[in-house]
Amino acid sequence: MGGLLPYWSLYLEGQGFSYLQIATLMATIQLTKIIAPSVWGWLGDRSGQRVRLVRFGAITGSLFFAGVFLEPGFYGLLLVMLAFTFFWNAILPLYEVITLRTLGKRKDKYGKVRLWGSVGFIGAVALIGGILEWVPIQKLPWLLLPVFVGIAVSAFLVPSDRGERKPAAPKGSLKAIVTHPAVVSFFLMNFLLQVSHGAYYTFFSIHLAQHGYGKLSIGLLWSLGVLAEIGLFLVMHRLSRNFSVRQIAIGALTLTMIRWMLIAELTDVVAVLVFAQLLHAASYGALHAISVQYIQGFFGQHHHGQGQALYSGLTFGAGGAAGAWLSGFLVDGISTAAAFWGGAVAMMVAIVITWRGLRPPPKDDNA
Repeated sequence: MGGLLPYWSLYLEGQGFSYLQIATLMATIQLTKIIAPSVWGWLGDRSGQRVRLVRFGAITGSLFFAGVFLEPGFYGLLLVMLAFTFFWNAILPLYEVITLRTLGKRKDKYGKVRLWGSVGFIGAVALIGGILEWVPIQKLPWLLLPVFVGIAVSAFLVPSDRGERKPAAPKGSLKAIVTHPAVVSFFLMNFLLQVSHGAYYTFFSIHLAQHGYGKLSIGLLWSLGVLAEIGLFLVMHRLSRNFSVRQIAIGALTLTMIRWMLIAELTDVVAVLVFAQLLHAASYGALHAISVQYIQGFFGQHHHGQGQALYSGLTFGAGGAAGAWLSGFLVDGISTAAAFWGGAVAMMVAIVITWRGLRPPPKDDNA
């Protein structure tokens, strides 16, 4: 993610694609999350072989990514990205379930485990950003290839799980959960959150480049956001004790709205841009941490894998893809700043929905 997200849109721009084509290609990263996590989550729940599925997804995704080197044009690259992200997007939701099952009753320690993903992101952003100051952006796929190989190798370092299958779920229980008003509000909140991130994940690097920032500076600004996320994960267990899920969510959504406004209008002021990136602790860190535990609380052991898949598919998948496409139209028709204002509007709606409908999940007693 650290090698792909900050620089892939710049690579696509360098390949001569239009803003709408860039938005479509970037949307595929999110689009396959609609289906892939549900498929892999169902397989994980049924078979109990989540680690083996992670290994399969890592290897197969890496092989499909190699299709980028054929330079197949827009439609060919679209197919390549759809194929490799279908397998790549299977990995994280499965890892989330593996991690929470391993933690058992110590789920409040989740943030301290998850922060290592952020450390990896920062390392990749800094390393690849530094290299891209010396080599052309067209070399990016070659820089990413060793990272994909590393993902595949590291998947084999995770001990195999015991292959336990989930117990039979009560009939109709999943439908009762997903139609619960608080769960509907939860998914709507996260859907709009990812819609608002469409401009960030698709055009933030291009937006910064238009304002004169170099590739290393762009990478460092991306890293700063993730560094703030790490700090939040370290203290999230304390925030969870002192504030309700609803309070944390509304506060984080409000800060996210402010973040998009600052990026839209004050990009040239470095101090303001640094502050806006520090707000990534709220817009991703806080909301993701409470969401993972929210899923655990509402979906329980019977439907945890499917709940995690729905969270990934309906929010990161559908919301992220819709946000990428909408931002593409705004950038193509107006400017990159307009896309970030669109994200701020999405946050206004999300705040209202969260205020009216979000309620705490039931206590989870299952390890």
